[in-house]
Amino acid sequence: MEQQGSTGTQRQQLLLEELQNSESEMTGQQLHRCLEGQPGAMGLATVYRNLRKLHQQGKVRCRHLPTGEALYAPVDRDQHHLTCVSCGTTQTLQQCPIHEMNVQAPETGNFKLIFHTLEFFGLCNICRTKR
Repeated sequence: MEQQGSTGTQRQQLLLEELQNSESEMTGQQLHRCLEGQPGAMGLATVYRNLRKLHQQGKVRCRHLPTGEALYAPVDRDQHHLTCVSCGTTQTLQQCPIHEMNVQAPETGNFKLIFHTLEFFGLCNICRTKR
């Protein structure tokens, strides 16, 4: 059983490194394609299973597009987005508007805060023009 845990940890580390080396967020399918043919390559279901574990450990953030597609990034990458609800186009905000916000103990209860997300949804110029 020790071997399986070690392999899972190695797979998670490989996925985390791939995300850290990427300039932008990646889908599970993109990560799967990046690893194809390399040592440590894994099946698509294994990629998603290990991404879920990394998310649960607070090492990666996950955001969902209106299409349902999930995008992953390292948790230390504090990026927030504007997303078009019609076409799914996203634009990264240059700064986090709530970065300096301090959430105190009464609000957090028994939680240890790891990261936060902030997304704005609307219509991009192209979709607004079409309407």
